[in-house]
Amino acid sequence: MSAEGWEAISLEEAIEFKNGKSSHERKDIGLNPVFGGNGIIGYTEESNSDFETIVVGRVGAYCGSVYYYKGKCWVTDNAIIGKVKQPYEGLYLFYLMKMIDLNSHRTGSSQPLVNQSILNSIQVKVPRKKVTQTRIAAILSALDDKIELNRQTNATLEAIAQAIFKEWFVDFRFPGATGEMQDSEFGQIPKGWRVGRIGDICELNPKLTLRKGTISKYVEMKNLSQCLLSIEEPRKREFVSGSKFQNGDTLFARITPCLENGKTGFVDFLTDLEIGWGSTEFIVLRGRNYINPYFIYCLSRLSNFREFAIQSMVGSSGRQRVVESILSDYPTVIPDQETVNNFLNVVEKMFFQVKNNSDQSATVAKIRDSLLPKLMSGEIEV
Repeated sequence: MSAEGWEAISLEEAIEFKNGKSSHERKDIGLNPVFGGNGIIGYTEESNSDFETIVVGRVGAYCGSVYYYKGKCWVTDNAIIGKVKQPYEGLYLFYLMKMIDLNSHRTGSSQPLVNQSILNSIQVKVPRKKVTQTRIAAILSALDDKIELNRQTNATLEAIAQAIFKEWFVDFRFPGATGEMQDSEFGQIPKGWRVGRIGDICELNPKLTLRKGTISKYVEMKNLSQCLLSIEEPRKREFVSGSKFQNGDTLFARITPCLENGKTGFVDFLTDLEIGWGSTEFIVLRGRNYINPYFIYCLSRLSNFREFAIQSMVGSSGRQRVVESILSDYPTVIPDQETVNNFLNVVEKMFFQVKNNSDQSATVAKIRDSLLPKLMSGEIEV
């Protein structure tokens, strides 16, 4: 695409920026999304934006983060509302702002800040023709749509696996159940099952050896999802100290507020004998004997298990942690091997599909990220 088809503008020529409003001015009921600096944080009846909106994180850890929404929404005072001006394409401007290093424009040392004046002054180049902007946005959004579809599919697959786990091992309604029950401290449980503790069926922080200086895949706390099993973007890093794990292990956040927020992940990105490592704030969970990895992961997502972990935390306010020895005493019903094996046969293919979808999304994201600067600079014609 020739340079003649592009023009230099400041962002204020294409977007009208203003601060969001504080949360006490809205009711947290309804269908309109509420955007903070870290994306959607809830839903409300009200809106302070009912147009094509670009949301920019204004302050703190998510300063400079960028989101896009078309329709009624509420933007909090942790973010800036960007109203797209005519004749510009909003989705194109969103991708353009995603490419800008807003961190290099922010002000403040102790509390990073991006304000309206900073955003207004940023200089960019855009295609003069809106149709060109629309075509560029369509290419990038199609890739993002595929990633989102995979995420939704994975959420559904995981919800099914969790529902099966609860049906079989909490409610005791599993295929082949004879109806014969026996008394226990938990009440009636299936005959042949027993009551024990999680330490009987699960190793906590199993021993693994990784020499200092070894380059291996590393997982930070931010790589763990609050609700999904996939671990995002592990990267290679020289081992110093931290938790160590292998494929099939579950990573369980032990520190507040990550534990309360549900930070948990399933390791499926290593080779069979490879050892990865990560934050010291993980507890690594691994099944013993016939207890398979999928059983352990689903158990770790149970609300009762998480509540037990939260109640066992010790330490000063804001830095409380789970004690491994206390967590190992979590009381649980231990099923027979046949039922556990049947569960494996049912859910294993779901976990494999989640892995395949996640790998595909990572590939699509790399394609999108490589195309983004080329499309935005006109290096690739559309």
